[in-house]
Order: sequence, then structure tokens, then C-alpha cells
Amino acid sequence: MHKTDYANRDEAAKGIAAAMEADLKTLLGSQDQVTVAVAGGTTPAPIFDILAQADLDWDRVTIMASDERWVPETHDRSNAQMIRARLLTGPAAKARFLPFHQDDLTPDEGAAALCKTVSSVDMILLGMGTDMHTASLFPDAVGIDAGLAPDAPSFVVMHPPSQPEARISLSARVLNAAACKHLAIYGQDKAEALAKAQTCDAKEAPIAAVLTDMTVHWAP
Repeated sequence: MHKTDYANRDEAAKGIAAAMEADLKTLLGSQDQVTVAVAGGTTPAPIFDILAQADLDWDRVTIMASDERWVPETHDRSNAQMIRARLLTGPAAKARFLPFHQDDLTPDEGAAALCKTVSSVDMILLGMGTDMHTASLFPDAVGIDAGLAPDAPSFVVMHPPSQPEARISLSARVLNAAACKHLAIYGQDKAEALAKAQTCDAKEAPIAAVLTDMTVHWAP
């Protein structure tokens, strides 16, 4: 794990976008297609605004969420809606987006279908909660053991008691195996949570399962 600190969140957004752009250039220089999984929520949106303007071969990039609530893309809690609006714009509009939700499938059927399409990702941008969850790998979720298993499928279904919907998430195995890994966390409470996570079992702190060679970006 490597940690970079920034003076403020605006500087963090610029720095994270620059780091991701550099990684994408490296990946695109060595392979025909690149797959990127990114977090939803409010933290990544300013990063996406900057990254979307990068001069890259976006037509060779596939973008997906790291995890998604099992809701239609028109729902205000959809990660896909935010990612399309903030990242799939400008030059990056040429990228392919892989949605998770399908109206005619259950979450379990949706996860199984996604596993047939995606076996690995090349780059990730994750967030982390103060409960030390990442993606939809929540410590108390029904399904967390499967999500953390070393032989887990690419996608798993999570049922966090604190959340109203089932969620589809990339498994810890796939997230940890990405060639380029970024974690964006802001605030002292999350810095303390990350420090605690490094002393915990992954079931208590799922973020601990994906920290190998992770670049952590922190701002107050």
C-alpha cells in the first residue's frame, strides 16, 4: 500500500485523475482493451469531471461500476446514472459502459450473467466507508463470506442489513487482482478507519482484502 496526501479535496481530485490517466496510458500502450471499475457516490464525481477530458483512446476502454444497487439506471440511487453523467462525457464518451441492472433478471441471475462477461478488471477506483466496507463488501452483509472467498466468482450479490436494496459487487478477489488500484478517502475519520482496517480480519474490515499494492489518496 502506498499513500499520497493532498492539501484539500480539489487538489486530491486533480491528483487522482492525473494518476488514473497515467495508468490508463500505460495500460493502453500494452494491451488492446482496458477494463476499469469505479466507485459511485459523491467522492469520485469531481475526479470523473477531470478524467473525462483526458486525451486517451477511450474507444478501447470499458467502464463499469465497482458495485451497484439492484435498481434501474433511472433510479436516483443508481451508480450507473452518476458514472454516465460525470465520466462518460467529453472525450470519454467514446468509452463503452457496462451496466449491471437488467429489469427481467433477479440480482442472482444478473450476477451470473455478468460473470460470463467479465473475468477481470485492469484498473479500479474505490472508496471506503467508516465501517471499512469497500464496493458493496459490507462487514455485516449477507454474502460477505462468498465475496471475500479466494475462489469467489467475479461478481457476488450482497445484502447489507443497513441498505434497502440488494447489491451486485465485484468480489475482493477480482478487485485485489487489478493491475492499477486507487482508493480515494477524505477526512480524519476515514484515515483512522483505514489504519484500523490494517489490523483487522477482512471479514471485519473488507477493505483489508484489497490493499495489496493499493495507492491510497487522502485529503482532509
